[in-house]
Amino acid sequence: MGADQNFDWKQAAASALEWWRDAGVDATIDETPRNWLVRPAPAPAIDPGVTIGEAVAASGALPDTLAAFEAWRVGADAPEAGWHGRPFMAAGNAAAEILVVIDMPEREDAESGQLLSGAAGRLFDRMLAAIGRDRSSVYLVPLCAARPAAARIAPEIEARLSELLLHHVALAAPKRVLLMGNAPSRAMLGLDFLRARGSLRPVNHEAGTIRGSFEAVATFHPRFLIEQPAKKAEAWKDLQMLIGGLQQ
Repeated sequence: MGADQNFDWKQAAASALEWWRDAGVDATIDETPRNWLVRPAPAPAIDPGVTIGEAVAASGALPDTLAAFEAWRVGADAPEAGWHGRPFMAAGNAAAEILVVIDMPEREDAESGQLLSGAAGRLFDRMLAAIGRDRSSVYLVPLCAARPAAARIAPEIEARLSELLLHHVALAAPKRVLLMGNAPSRAMLGLDFLRARGSLRPVNHEAGTIRGSFEAVATFHPRFLIEQPAKKAEAWKDLQMLIGGLQQ
């Protein structure tokens, strides 16, 4: 028997690509060779009720004030110091009760000088407006201060970026954290965002003498929503969960 003459290869390929996007795959190639037989170290899972200060302390002393850490994060000792392209500091109101984490600067950010530019940034602004917020009333933090090669975070630096993110959040002390996309969710919760969605996830944090707790909400990155607008209804549920119980 021959091949099925009615088989639609284009539809099958499109379906496979959509499945991989839902699974969190955001790149098909890399600029540097890699040994695919080496198992990458898993992202650290953060269990509710367990403080994160121990993991941060193991990485060495970090600045213990927010202003000093922000400066350090884009300095010569940061993991991205040798990368091509300018680093971006966190933006917005560091005292805000909502902290938003994205994976990296957008390609357009280098030209605009602002985090989350272009189409993704415009959608992000509309998402904030829908819950009565804007960029001046949230604290926007990139997991990677600079945009990595091929727009992909290498597995070997995931653990370090996770430690730095948790330290940053501990110093900022927000009430809620919005994790936009797969990389931020893995860095903070040790879970892909599709698994982490649907509930407020409590996290205890500690940075030196600073202790407290916050609740994290995982949702879709605006880039994902541009490609799959049907997911906006689910993202709206995440945003409602984020602001539930917070005063406007």
